[in-house]
Amino acid sequence: MEYLSLKHFHMTCAGLSGFLFALRGIWMLRASPLLRQRWVRIAPHVIDTLLLASAIGLSAWSGMRPGQQPWLTAKVVALVAYIALGTIALKRGRTRGQRAAAFCAALAVFAYIVAVAVTRNPLPS
Repeated sequence: MEYLSLKHFHMTCAGLSGFLFALRGIWMLRASPLLRQRWVRIAPHVIDTLLLASAIGLSAWSGMRPGQQPWLTAKVVALVAYIALGTIALKRGRTRGQRAAAFCAALAVFAYIVAVAVTRNPLPS
């Protein structure tokens, strides 16, 4: 697989991951029974695994490493925050208010990650 194909695959996985997170968050806020469907519990893990694998592949292919590239470091740190907020939003939040706040914050962090990826700047404008 050539670099550009891997990059597009990574971007597609990122888009699918963000879309499914937003959809699951909306369903969570509405207390929808759709959240209990089997595919809704499995697909995000598959997509996120492919997203992470393609990120590692891109890093290896390009020779860029977090710590060497400030924008890439910012993405990794933001990813950890996104995962933590996402688990609070979809699983660990004790009240609907906590879940809603974590959901909104996670969406903001996701938008930041995309902006950093597009601009290659840890402080995108």
